[in-house]
Amino acid sequence: MSTLLIRHIKTLVQAETNLRPFVKGADMARLPVLNDAFLLIKDELIHSFGPMSDCPDTADRTIDATGRMVFPSWCDSHTHIVFAASREEEFVSRIRGLSYEEIALQGGGILNSARRLQAASEDQLLEGAWQRLQEVIGYGTGAIEIKSGYGLSLESELKMLRVIRRLREISPIPIKATFLGAHAVPTEYKERRQDYISLIIHEMLPAVVEENLADYCDVFCDKGFFTVEETAQILRAAADYGLKAKIHANELGYTGGVQAGIAAGAISVDHLEYTGEAEIAALLDSHTLPTLLPSCAFFLGIPYAPARRMIDAGLPVVLATDYNPGSSPSGRMSLVVALACIKMKMLPEEAIQAATINGARAMELEASYGSIASGKVANLFITKPMPSIAYLAYAFGSDLTETIILNGKIWGGLDSNK
Repeated sequence: MSTLLIRHIKTLVQAETNLRPFVKGADMARLPVLNDAFLLIKDELIHSFGPMSDCPDTADRTIDATGRMVFPSWCDSHTHIVFAASREEEFVSRIRGLSYEEIALQGGGILNSARRLQAASEDQLLEGAWQRLQEVIGYGTGAIEIKSGYGLSLESELKMLRVIRRLREISPIPIKATFLGAHAVPTEYKERRQDYISLIIHEMLPAVVEENLADYCDVFCDKGFFTVEETAQILRAAADYGLKAKIHANELGYTGGVQAGIAAGAISVDHLEYTGEAEIAALLDSHTLPTLLPSCAFFLGIPYAPARRMIDAGLPVVLATDYNPGSSPSGRMSLVVALACIKMKMLPEEAIQAATINGARAMELEASYGSIASGKVANLFITKPMPSIAYLAYAFGSDLTETIILNGKIWGGLDSNK
């Protein structure tokens, strides 16, 4: 058994003795912390923590964290990091005045990524995705969900999901896989939408399940994409195959997508830039988590989700990056936390809860990730010296991550035994 001891921690963040599956409403502002603390890791698990007055004398390796804080790793529950190419030309088109929907109607957006992905090999996709995965790990992410959805054909959707499976095999962090064949309607099916939905239901889903390639099934239920009725049809079929639902909803308008996701028993409904009292009431009467993606709203210049109203109503808000080439080309969770505070008026404590324990719950990983607790996997990061927890969101342009620890081992950074 190997041991790693972190001593003189200025603030141990999200340190809990009573395990919480998620945090909601007013409790999101109550972030459990311990000052002047130690943390002991044995093998890959958190063993114990407490005040420095109770600190063990020895360990195989020791880190002095004087002036620094220790956080549980970020849990990013919504990404699209398997893609073939960036889309900065669309970024320029938006600057010139085109909307996201107008770009999509011209064959851009998701269909643009689909064309490029269909032409890429599995090995090429793996190489790019592996680089992005290492990038976000370096930002402090310790659990992640990755969606397909840039294939839009049987062959290419399976190719994407096989890349995600290969990533899982080499990744030091857990990866949840989501099948998103219903991300957009391919051009060749524009006048026969039901044929594409039939392809998803009768060919894609059986193949995905046969190869055990996905944990969830997602649908983009929004203006210009899939209707509430089409979404329900796809998610019913997915449920018959044993895939739980997730959903993109209400990014572009009040579409009924939130209610469609709740009706399907979705683990989470994601985006929610357009959320009113009816959506909040429906979420309060469900077990579905609202996942907000503020870097998407920032990048596209669309309204931000009403996080403040959601939390004040008692909801368990989740934050994620939506890392993808078209609408959120960043996987930096600390920026998402900062945007949540700056643009959505979440308190830093609320944003941290949303990006850790609630993110873990949105991937059904809360038993092992998302907080500092005895018996959980030791995925965490040590910051550079910081004056306060709020400084992490305040200093939005600074990289404050100094040391990454994954599965109880130092992944990079400050090690006092070097």
